[in-house]
Amino acid sequence: MAQTKSNIQKVLDFVKSNKIKFIDFKFMDFPGQWQHFTVPSTHFDADSFVDGYGFDGSSIRGWKAINESDMLIIPDPDTMFVDEFIEAPTVSMICDVYEPATKEKYSRCPRHIAQKAEAYIKSTNIADTVFFGPEAEFFVFDDVRFDSKPNSSFYFVDSVEGRWNTGADEGPNLGYKPRYKEGYFPVPPTDSLNDLRNEMVMNLMNAGLDVEAQHHEVASGGQCEIDLRFQPLVTAADQLLMFKYIIKNTAKRNNKTVTYMPKPIQGDNGSGMHVHTSLWKKGKPLFAGTGYAGLSEMGLYFIGGILKHAPSLLAFTNPTTNSYKRLVPGFEAPVRLAYSQRNRSAAVRIPMYSTSPKSKRIEFRCPDPTANPYLAFSAMLMAGIDGIMNRIDPGDPLDKDIYDMEPEELMNVPSTPGSLEGALQALAEDHEYLLKGDVFTEDVINTWIKYKMEKEVKPMALQPHPYEFSLYYDV
Repeated sequence: MAQTKSNIQKVLDFVKSNKIKFIDFKFMDFPGQWQHFTVPSTHFDADSFVDGYGFDGSSIRGWKAINESDMLIIPDPDTMFVDEFIEAPTVSMICDVYEPATKEKYSRCPRHIAQKAEAYIKSTNIADTVFFGPEAEFFVFDDVRFDSKPNSSFYFVDSVEGRWNTGADEGPNLGYKPRYKEGYFPVPPTDSLNDLRNEMVMNLMNAGLDVEAQHHEVASGGQCEIDLRFQPLVTAADQLLMFKYIIKNTAKRNNKTVTYMPKPIQGDNGSGMHVHTSLWKKGKPLFAGTGYAGLSEMGLYFIGGILKHAPSLLAFTNPTTNSYKRLVPGFEAPVRLAYSQRNRSAAVRIPMYSTSPKSKRIEFRCPDPTANPYLAFSAMLMAGIDGIMNRIDPGDPLDKDIYDMEPEELMNVPSTPGSLEGALQALAEDHEYLLKGDVFTEDVINTWIKYKMEKEVKPMALQPHPYEFSLYYDV
């Protein structure tokens, strides 16, 4: 929403009437984490929404070199929320990043890319609104330790409800611990985190987020899910970052820790971020029709675009080396680039919970919560638009149980990339669809690939893994 005098005045009135002491400005770095700085409310007024605040961007990951590091942020008044995790009375706002010399939005600012994606779908006249509903799973741990040195490397995570602790001396051990792959979803006391999730939900709602449900997830050891109601693209990405911030800080306040790593525990289910998507125009849903699973022709073409570009899409939706420890067969992992109305191992699922046209949507099951949501949602939209514009046939649905299929049948069903490097290579070879409407730029694509290769893929390739000692030490 464009800034207006009225919504700016609402922020100023709130700050004054609630005796707010500090204003915290949050913005997104290139890989996908919030950064922030704070000013006293005495240095905040209506001009703050015009002149913004300068800062040094040279230390922000994936941004400018030190010789051109001056940057500017301007807060979005519609994103204000009371930040209850800061002791002094504080409100937070999400900001857009600008070039100070030109007052143009910074091309590598992920939020700007998402704003351009929303503008592009409107310019095509295909739709005027795209909704996204992410389901970001996470683990709640009681202890985490890790280290990597030239001569040693280890990690250790623990949870009081971890099945591996059934024999631990906990003084006393009460024994209620979800079995592996059976955490979905027993009642308390086996589900030991219900009260914590309720506290998380209340904190989310107090910040203005619309929460639909909370529950334990499949894995032992504290896997959880809290579902937000779908929102337009930029708002959905904003709220996902608020969600992660509030969930982590609520856990910390309870002396627990949260991770959104896709695969922190070996041998049990990982954390995904299934993303529900639908297109609308003039208040009407465009994916509802008479085709397979109640889809319209446009909905099927959208799926065709997602499946065609999925290997390169995963460079944004599954952007870590750990992402590909989850995308392996055998754990309800969506590793097959096919679609289905019921098969949860397919990359795209069409939910069938309701017959209402307004509920008709597609669910892309590959993504995980390490994704930068502005980039991931934008890339998904661009792939879907390409499918619609080029009438890409998604092929036949995959309504069989993948694990009962013969090997020769599976040979005809493509799979997701097996590594982050594979996804980045696919992105290098297939990204023209992202450049339409100047939504993504060659600079953004090249910088993303370079950053991920130099900061994540190559360091991981050079680091001996502890399990390699089990395999090879005695050779």
